[in-house]
Amino acid sequence: MATIKQWIAGARPRTLPAAIAPVIVGTAAAAAHRNPEEGLPGANLGLALLAMLVSCCLQIGVNYANDYSDGIRGTDEERVGPVRLVGQRLADPANVKIAAFTFFGLGAFAGFTLVALSQAWILIPIGVLAIIAAWRYTGGDNPYGYRGLGEVYVFIFFGLVATLGTLYTQIGTLTVVGVLGAIAVGSLATAILVANNLRDIPTDSVTGKRTLAVRLGDARTRQLYLGLFAVAIVCTLLMAFWRPWAPLGLLGLVIAWPGIQAVRSGETGRALIPALALTGFAELMWAVWLFAPLAR
Repeated sequence: MATIKQWIAGARPRTLPAAIAPVIVGTAAAAAHRNPEEGLPGANLGLALLAMLVSCCLQIGVNYANDYSDGIRGTDEERVGPVRLVGQRLADPANVKIAAFTFFGLGAFAGFTLVALSQAWILIPIGVLAIIAAWRYTGGDNPYGYRGLGEVYVFIFFGLVATLGTLYTQIGTLTVVGVLGAIAVGSLATAILVANNLRDIPTDSVTGKRTLAVRLGDARTRQLYLGLFAVAIVCTLLMAFWRPWAPLGLLGLVIAWPGIQAVRSGETGRALIPALALTGFAELMWAVWLFAPLAR
């Protein structure tokens, strides 16, 4: 039976920056929209906290769902990295599945509350689709994560949807700054998955998990990782046309430099694990550094 510490590790808390960053950026973009003279609303802290709860619950839910689905398929048995509750036979697969759907349920409840308070009813079908996509990432008969589409899911739901959904619930519209922020968030969140899949190319190739990294190969996957950072940098610089101090957000990305170097230098296996953590932390710090320039 898994210990509490192992259950927490199985939730993969190091991935939570990917859930928190889009809410910070979406809220900052909402604050940037505020104009009392024209009657334009700004950021709403209560709605932002609800959006963060939704995002974090879905992130934890998809982590448990992936642990369950990969575990019962046997693709997690030889993998390097964090605890695998099912793959390492630490927990009953049924209990891990229950944990996944518990967090999906909590996220759905928080999401419905958020939509009801903000009257952003258009987000209901998007939220349902997000939960279905979270499960189908590695679950079901033909998971799209095994077909090289996982990065698309992350970019859309932990980039565009999470950021713009946060923005829309607070001001009822989208903005150019918000869209640029959403693209940057999606790129950085996707970079986390790319680093993860780069590390797992050897084991995924053997077990038949055809991730995008497996399809692209080692060299092009490393190029993709660097390209995603480039997209985030360009989007941050473009925000300066509307918020001159927005490029300060780039200071947060400096944290990722050791991880970027590990990817560039050809590191493999466990040597790439810091790249995952540093990329996630850099995404969060980028969002934090971006908040004040956008919200002022």
